[in-house]
Amino acid sequence: MSEFDAELDVRRLACPLPILRTKKALAEMPAGQVLRVVATDRGALKDFPDFCAKTGHELISAVTLGEEFVFLIRRR
Repeated sequence: MSEFDAELDVRRLACPLPILRTKKALAEMPAGQVLRVVATDRGALKDFPDFCAKTGHELISAVTLGEEFVFLIRRR
């Protein structure tokens, strides 16, 4: 998996909390840095690509590891 600058654990949190916490974490990062997000909410599979498309952040990857979903997002 690619390198990242910061990591956010939103496991066991339900929608909309994973997206809200991701939005806050990205706002605190400089442009171009990569955030790794680990989630367990099945809605994340749709929510994170939609979030990135709407906000202009780059979804580098979305991987399912067992019951966890790992996203790499580059801040715009």
